[in-house]
Amino acid sequence: MAHSVEQLRIYFVTYNVATKFPHPREDLHQLLGITPDSKSKPDLYFIGLQEVKSQPQNIVLDYILFEDPWTKAFREVLKKYDYVKIRSQRLQGLVLNAFCLRKHLSHLRLIEAQYTKTGFGGMWGNKGAVSIRMNTYGVSICVVNTHLTPHDHLLADRIADYNTIVTDHTFTAPFTSRILYHDYIFWIGDLNFRLGGEELTAVEIDLLVKRKQLKELLERDQLRKVMKEQQAFAELNESSITFPPTYKYEFDSQEFDLKRRPSWTDRILYKVNAIDIYDDIEIHAEQHTYKSHPNYSVSDHKPVTGEFDIVVKPNINDYSVEFQDCTVEENFISYKLQRDFTPSSTDWIGLFLNDFSSLDDYIIYEYASRSKPTSVSGEPHANMERISYNDSALRLSEMYCLVYVAQRGDLIEILGVSSEFSGPRRSVECVSST
Repeated sequence: MAHSVEQLRIYFVTYNVATKFPHPREDLHQLLGITPDSKSKPDLYFIGLQEVKSQPQNIVLDYILFEDPWTKAFREVLKKYDYVKIRSQRLQGLVLNAFCLRKHLSHLRLIEAQYTKTGFGGMWGNKGAVSIRMNTYGVSICVVNTHLTPHDHLLADRIADYNTIVTDHTFTAPFTSRILYHDYIFWIGDLNFRLGGEELTAVEIDLLVKRKQLKELLERDQLRKVMKEQQAFAELNESSITFPPTYKYEFDSQEFDLKRRPSWTDRILYKVNAIDIYDDIEIHAEQHTYKSHPNYSVSDHKPVTGEFDIVVKPNINDYSVEFQDCTVEENFISYKLQRDFTPSSTDWIGLFLNDFSSLDDYIIYEYASRSKPTSVSGEPHANMERISYNDSALRLSEMYCLVYVAQRGDLIEILGVSSEFSGPRRSVECVSST
C-alpha cells in the first residue's frame, strides 16, 4: 500500500546510568523532549543505555523474562503517546531500545539486532556494541550503541574497539551486511574519549567550563583528534558541541567530581551514505538538537540527546497483510494475503490488547503455517486464511488487535495490524491499518 511520507524525525538518547535505578523525582518527559507545548512527535526513538545494573546470576533470566528498570520506565512514558517498543538488544549492562509511533508499525522491514563484545579481548561483554537496523519507507537505518574502554591513557584501546566493531559487527539483511553500508548510520553511547594531554588538571578544566571556554577544551578532545587523523570514527560526523563535559559528576549534583578530569564521553555521531542510488530522492539528514541534560543527576554522567530529520522515499509500496472478518465468538480470525506474498512457516500472528506498547506483549500467537483455508459458498478462497484462538484468553470488556509478523531467521517484519475488535461474542470486520 502506497503512503506519502517524505521525512521521519528520529530522537536519540544516550545515558550511562552508572548501575543506578530510575529515581521517581527525575521525570523522563524532559529527557525525551516531551513538553506540554510539543507541536509534533518524533516518529522513532532510539534509547541507548550503558552500565544498566545486571548481576551475573540473573543475566539469563533478565534477558528472557524481564525488561530492565530503565527500559520499563521509558516505555511507561512513551506508551502514553502511542509509541510501541519494537526491539531491544542487550549485552550485559549495554542496552538499546527502539520505539516507533504506532502508525508506522506496518512499514518496518528487516528489523535485526546484533552485538559485539570487546571487553577482555572480545571474551566479555562488559564493553562492546549493540545495534538495531531496519528498513522503513524505502531506506535503511542502523543505530549502534557502544560502551568503549575507559581511562585517559587507553586511547589506543578505544581505537581498537571501534575497528573491531566495524569489522566484526555483521547483519544478514541484504545489501547491508555491515554497519557502514546503511543509508543512515547513527552511533551513540559512552565512547569514553577524554581530553588529551595531562597539562590541564581537573580543577583547571572545571574553571574553563565555568568560564564557558569550551572551544579551548574541545581542541584537546581525543575523539575529534582520532577522527581527523582517520584512526577511528573517520567515516562519521558530529554536530558542534555547545554543552559542558558530560562526565564525571558527583552523584545527585551538577558539580564535577574532580577525582577525574572532566570530558565529553557521551556522544552522538552520524553518517549519511548520500550516493546516487535512488532515482526519486536524495537522502539527507538534518540535526535539530544536540544537548546534554544537567538536571538528571542520578548518575555520574549526564544524558545526551539528539534529534534528526531524515529523508525517506515519498511514495513506497509496502507489501502487507490485510485482516478481514474477525469473528471472535467462533474462535476463528480470517485474514487475506496479497497475491505476491508467500507466508513462511515461521511467520506468526499475535493477539494483542489494542493499546499494546511492546511487540513482546502478545497474549497468544499462532504460526501462520497452522492456519487453514476458509471458504466462500463451499469453495476454498485462494487468498483467505483463518486461524483459531482459545477465547478463554479474551475478555468481553477489552479491545484487541492482531499483528502479523514475518520472521526470517534473525529478521522480522511487521506486515499488518488489524483494526480493533472487542472480546468474545461479537463479530466485527477487521481492516488492516497499512
